[in-house]
Amino acid sequence: MPKIVAIHDLTTEQQQKIKDIAPGYELIVTKAKELTTSIVQDAEILIGWSRSIQEDVLSANSKLKWIQAWSAGVDKMPLPELQEKDIRLTNASGVHSVPITEHIFSMILGFTRNLHLAIRQQSNKKWDTLGTFTELAGKTIVIVGVGQIGSHTARVAQAFGMRTVGVRHSGKSDPHIEVMYKVDQLDKALAEGDYVVNILPLTDETHGLFNQARFSAMKDTAIFINVGRGQTVVTDDMIRALQDGSLAGAGLDVFEEEPLPSDHPLWAMDNVIITPHTAGDTDRYSERAVAIFLENLKNYVNGEPLSRNVIDYSKSY
Repeated sequence: MPKIVAIHDLTTEQQQKIKDIAPGYELIVTKAKELTTSIVQDAEILIGWSRSIQEDVLSANSKLKWIQAWSAGVDKMPLPELQEKDIRLTNASGVHSVPITEHIFSMILGFTRNLHLAIRQQSNKKWDTLGTFTELAGKTIVIVGVGQIGSHTARVAQAFGMRTVGVRHSGKSDPHIEVMYKVDQLDKALAEGDYVVNILPLTDETHGLFNQARFSAMKDTAIFINVGRGQTVVTDDMIRALQDGSLAGAGLDVFEEEPLPSDHPLWAMDNVIITPHTAGDTDRYSERAVAIFLENLKNYVNGEPLSRNVIDYSKSY
């Protein structure tokens, strides 16, 4: 009997839904550290990913045909090798749209209403109305990497009365983006932003994309938010921009090095908000990820193409 192996916790209800859709499959739910070589190599479908099983997945004895990644980003997976073995790969894109959008706006509103300063003052029991207070209405948000998260972010931005500008590889329009640019027009887009939000995946093209030139293209009053990948930013260039006043502030959830070292200069900067890579965290994560998997599983068992979140190996996303 072919096997579906899940290395993430699934509720009894979720397990039953999988069994109902794929009655001809055996479902094994376990932890990555408890997997044996035989279990991995016998799996036809894998829910989740761990580097510890990479060798078994790529072995000549592996029966694997499809991986449902538990994350939106797949840059840490061996994509060329998976493509060579003709293993289909789907990700969890869409699971994060609500929590990451809310995280983005928690940072933006933190800067707008100076909550980042107020919290520091609260810790010191100090009453002081520091900073300049402003509003989001009428401001421009530039969203770099308009996918499902970016589209949802733009929709919420419009509810605040903001002007929405987007940047995406294809330049394809989005109903919530008023002006869309291609990546080769990035600097033009950045120049318009009061708030610049980076949601880019990590690829060869995006690695180190936000460097000194990109920060110089932004307004000196701009706030930079990064919830994409830390390696898309040249950290030293960003720090210099924050220090010399060519960038007003930064809300950072991802970093080139994680965890961020305790002696890193970003910790001590008053114009920076730091969160420990938690923008996508939500108590509804499993519910949404399993829903994506179930939709694709219906197609898979019927011999039809997977319909959601299929990774294009040529683009790495």
